[in-house]
Amino acid sequence: MKNWKLRLSLSILASTMVWAQGTPAQTPTTQGQQGTRFTSAIDFVRRDVTPRDAESKQFIPDLRKEDFVLLEDGVEQKIETMSLIHGGRTIQDVVPVAVAAPAGVILPPARPPADTSGRVIIIFVDDLHFEFKLTPRVRSIVNRMADLLVHEGDLFAIVSTGYSSIEQNLTYDRKRIKEAVSKIQGAGMKPSDLVSAAATSQGPAEVRYRANTAFSTAYDMLGQLEKITNRRKTFLYVSSGYDFNPFPEARRRADAQRNSKDGSTILGQTDPNPVDESLLTNPFQDRINALGEGDLINEMSELTRQANRANVTFYTIDPRGLTGGPDIDEQDVSTTEYMEYTRKTQDTLRVIADNTGGFAVVNQNDFDKALKRIDAETSDYYVLGYYSSNPDPLKRKRRVEIAVKRPNVDLTYVKEYTLKPPPKAIK
Repeated sequence: MKNWKLRLSLSILASTMVWAQGTPAQTPTTQGQQGTRFTSAIDFVRRDVTPRDAESKQFIPDLRKEDFVLLEDGVEQKIETMSLIHGGRTIQDVVPVAVAAPAGVILPPARPPADTSGRVIIIFVDDLHFEFKLTPRVRSIVNRMADLLVHEGDLFAIVSTGYSSIEQNLTYDRKRIKEAVSKIQGAGMKPSDLVSAAATSQGPAEVRYRANTAFSTAYDMLGQLEKITNRRKTFLYVSSGYDFNPFPEARRRADAQRNSKDGSTILGQTDPNPVDESLLTNPFQDRINALGEGDLINEMSELTRQANRANVTFYTIDPRGLTGGPDIDEQDVSTTEYMEYTRKTQDTLRVIADNTGGFAVVNQNDFDKALKRIDAETSDYYVLGYYSSNPDPLKRKRRVEIAVKRPNVDLTYVKEYTLKPPPKAIK
């Protein structure tokens, strides 16, 4: 696991260095000043923003830097750089200064300067969190990503968290997606596995291990993506979601049955030696379950904070689609319990996507429609860059507000970001 993470990190870093070498270094300076401004990288912030007409919902491609107003914690910031990404291609300086045409000559409107740069797309297959039976569907979804979403000029990578062992480094060759698809194989735990999983003082140990593996893998990749600037960075996160406290009632019943007065007792049947009712209530177990849910929220929050620092948008995709209930051979959980588990896991996918400016593809089977929407959202936008002049440099969580000096414009952007904690002193 660590070896492929290292190779992928080196690949991202090498790609970043190539782009940096091909583009002259430009340091924004205040008008009228001489020389270069030296500042820490942490106070230069880039934010993606998508303006659309409030009525037609069409992207607005002709805005200038002066049309935007950007506030951080209520303090207006000077926008130093702005790039327009239109149709997945980056256009610097947006609209060049118009040159007067000679008298009597009618010229067509000047086209914006072309740029061959595309997007950076990470296809993240969390095979530890979808069941084996979903393997054909996940393969189909990833294949459709190659057909509908990844275009010429887009740089992409595809990785898995578990036994599929996929580690396709950043490349422009879309054929690599097709090659990786055959390796995808779901290894998620079934409801019966979750009910019978060994529990510790923090809940089912296997559940936490798998979630920590997925979050850690994604977190490391975000750290490398932070080095890439002025490109739309999209994280396609294929997973069935997370729950540190799955099927609590079913697990409690199973524990009571294992510890009943009569080992042959079958729950729900009349028996002269029934399950000990006192085993069905355990205040300490309830406390463990509550702590597990709190830990899951904390881990998801840290993942989304890292994504916002790196200016990466998550689009989470649940391969289960529309769900009606457990399989007929899953007798350990009721339909009500299964639907509650599904809702909780889908909510985790919604939180990850919503908090990074994307959306969750859950409870639907039309994945083509969702992929086309993702393509549209990541193809047209502006990138605004500014040096933070926040009045409180010790405040880690920053609130961002963006407005446009035009009427009837709807804006989509991430409304906050969080600074990294200061490095710990070495003793």
